[in-house]
Amino acid sequence: MPVHAKLAAATQAIIDRSRERRARYLARLDAAIPGSPYRGQLGCTNLAHGFAASPAEDKFRIKTVKAPNIGIVTAYNDMLSAHQPFETYPEIIKKAAREVGATAQVAGGVPAMCDGITQGQPGMELSLFSRDVIAMSTAIGMSHNMFDAGLCLGVCDKIVPGLVIGALRFGHVPFIFVPAGPMPTGISNDQKAKVRQQYAAGEVGQDALLESEAASYHAPGTCTFYGTANSNQMLMEIMGLHLPGAAFVSPGTPLREALTRAAAQRVVDITVGKPDFAPIGRVVDERAIVNGIVGLLATGGSTNHTLHLVAMARAAGILIDWGDFEALSHVVPLLAKVYPNGKADVNQFHAAGGMAYLIGELLDAGLLHEDVLTVVGQGLRPYATAPALEGTALHWAPVKTSSDESVLSSASKPFSADGGLRLLQGNLGRAVIKVSAVKPEHRYVKAPAKVFESQDDFLKAAKAKQLECDFIAVLRFQGPKAIGMPELHQLTPTLANLQDKGFKVALVTDGRMSGASGKVPAAIHVSPEAAAGGALARVRDGDIIELDAETGALRIEVDAAEFAARTPATFAIAAPQFGMGRELFGSLRAVVSTAEEGASILTLED
Repeated sequence: MPVHAKLAAATQAIIDRSRERRARYLARLDAAIPGSPYRGQLGCTNLAHGFAASPAEDKFRIKTVKAPNIGIVTAYNDMLSAHQPFETYPEIIKKAAREVGATAQVAGGVPAMCDGITQGQPGMELSLFSRDVIAMSTAIGMSHNMFDAGLCLGVCDKIVPGLVIGALRFGHVPFIFVPAGPMPTGISNDQKAKVRQQYAAGEVGQDALLESEAASYHAPGTCTFYGTANSNQMLMEIMGLHLPGAAFVSPGTPLREALTRAAAQRVVDITVGKPDFAPIGRVVDERAIVNGIVGLLATGGSTNHTLHLVAMARAAGILIDWGDFEALSHVVPLLAKVYPNGKADVNQFHAAGGMAYLIGELLDAGLLHEDVLTVVGQGLRPYATAPALEGTALHWAPVKTSSDESVLSSASKPFSADGGLRLLQGNLGRAVIKVSAVKPEHRYVKAPAKVFESQDDFLKAAKAKQLECDFIAVLRFQGPKAIGMPELHQLTPTLANLQDKGFKVALVTDGRMSGASGKVPAAIHVSPEAAAGGALARVRDGDIIELDAETGALRIEVDAAEFAARTPATFAIAAPQFGMGRELFGSLRAVVSTAEEGASILTLED
């Protein structure tokens, strides 16, 4: 099936924009491939240090410098439910590698923090920066040049993007990403959201809220709503960095372990010198990045990837911006209804046909690039198949139908004709908005501004009954330069309650909302941010703001000369930046790039 003309045009625009940068990246990649194994470049002392603690069998194979050695980069910790299953993976991987004559070592660990735990807390201000710390930690683990391939063990919000960025700086090395899978379904996401709104309204107490939350987040595995963690898994699959069908297989099952073993053995087959050599820098090209954007739009995925996918692309020498998301959003239909875009969770999505059905539908509609390099070979079509076990043997079979069309529909009968992610722009700057969960009647709001500089100030105003009216909440000084761009989910239940009462409300902020962005229109990631001289710093209470998600307008109705003459508000950046380690990140806030450039502190170009 030929690709859709607008998909081809968007891809070509990215190729043209990235040509020089990508060429430099690929030249460095090629220069870093001296032969196999890579550790053959090490001196005897270096190599002896590298295998000193290995078992005798592994020591022999590493010392002879003939068989591939796999580096495992793991985000394991046992506090995070999504990452707790990784505890046993290194031994599974090492055993699988030995069976094919290779070796594996844990190259290093990376931090893995949970936005669900830090939400609304001081530690949340470190969350976005943790992505780049993870990238640097990945580089440290791989920097010993002991490894011919890598396996990255990660799931959640900043962890997978950080692992990808770090791996791409070793673009000459093949990498496969190995997930852990979602926890079993708990109480419905609708019920969880209802209790949160009841708590925000004072209708239930903290005991009821905690019981509800514990019934939702209740076992090892990823949270089951379609937030950033599960959007990460979708991306790794549709970009060809997982084994087909690996994303949403539950932890602790025979199939999950079989896929982990298969990943360890497949990565050996794609090392340098092998016929299927697939270095990650070649797998992640412009077409793979476009496929990632398409997957995000077709599933109503996390708005965080308007930051992360930009940063990941730049790590491979590819330049994308929010205009690319906007251009593709007009041609990519919404095929999945998974909370917060619907009532289902990712387990129901997977059971309905999951990634295999989704990818097959998009390929058949010409909405994905099929002729891409993946970790299983040339072409994306194998990803339209799902894995199963026959005894102990893995096999894959095509998935041609959805078993639940209320959760996963076809390209001919989409839930929406276009993707749920839009670009907003106007005299307040550029922003993104996720509308797949916002009803059409709520997508246009024109109302007076109420300006806040913290979530606490907003919540105090709500408790004082000062928000019982039509308004647009302007929450500024939440961007990466100000306080590290925390997520602002504390606002969601209160705004949802006000909208349910019939008030026209919206949020405009230079902060984040993430994959759990819900039914209230939210213009997020506003750039330039207030702390960098953006227009939000000049907004005053009572200014009329127009947010139109259909036309893409975000503007303030103030005379241009008057607006420009206003003295911008200032933010005492130093005051709240102590405690929970935030003082260690001051230098990062000083150099971080804009949200549309990926909100990164990393220098990836000469």
